[in-house]
Amino acid sequence: MTDSSFIRWEVTDRVATVTIDRQKKLNALNPDVIQELGAAFESLRSDDEVLGVILTGAGEKAFVAGADIGVLAEMDPATGVEVSRQGQSVFRAIETFPKPVLAAVGGYALGGGCELALACHLRIASENARFGLPEVGLGIIPGYGGTIRMARLVGLGRAIEMTLTGEMIDADRAREFGLVNSVVPRDELDEAAGKLMGTIVSNGPVALKWALESVYNALDSTTEEAQRFESSLFGLLAATDDMREGMHAFMEKRKAQFKGE
Repeated sequence: MTDSSFIRWEVTDRVATVTIDRQKKLNALNPDVIQELGAAFESLRSDDEVLGVILTGAGEKAFVAGADIGVLAEMDPATGVEVSRQGQSVFRAIETFPKPVLAAVGGYALGGGCELALACHLRIASENARFGLPEVGLGIIPGYGGTIRMARLVGLGRAIEMTLTGEMIDADRAREFGLVNSVVPRDELDEAAGKLMGTIVSNGPVALKWALESVYNALDSTTEEAQRFESSLFGLLAATDDMREGMHAFMEKRKAQFKGE
């Protein structure tokens, strides 16, 4: 178990579970929480014993209920830019993390919390989860990448509706939108997240890293550019021990023993 003031994580079966723990504030984000979150992911990035990460919030009520309004209320233009860019930098580091990141969303994921879930590669929600971008009701807009990632994930029309109304949607609606991959009972969330991540990390680590890289590269590329990049990664994987192990294991009808090489 590794702890800081608001972030703790533990590693089980090569999967790190990172928990945001600020329950009295429903795990709301402030500069300290974001800084600690960034430090946690930076540490896990270089930890060869970790193949995947589950990100969650402490308690039954919230994943992350949003940014700390007390901090936001004190912003001037300069500090507003600084607050936004700090969150964007950490969330971008999560989005570009070279290992799969799964958000296990129990309860509220609003504002910055919703944006944090969007930055993860996958999302699984409990039945009591609620998602929303309520910033316009405070006279601001999402500032941690939400106006970008929401549209990419659920489509332009739904993203504009969620952003301009500021209204919450429940877990089933989020699944219908494609915002979450699955919905489970609250008491099964941890187990379901662990099972999904366990399935993912049983695959080749290098292949997982480059699959993510290819998917996200395609978002900012033409089809031709994306296909050339995909072909390059596909070819490079043929030089890995993992590729040979995976192929031989399949032909020999046994479970592959990947080493990430």
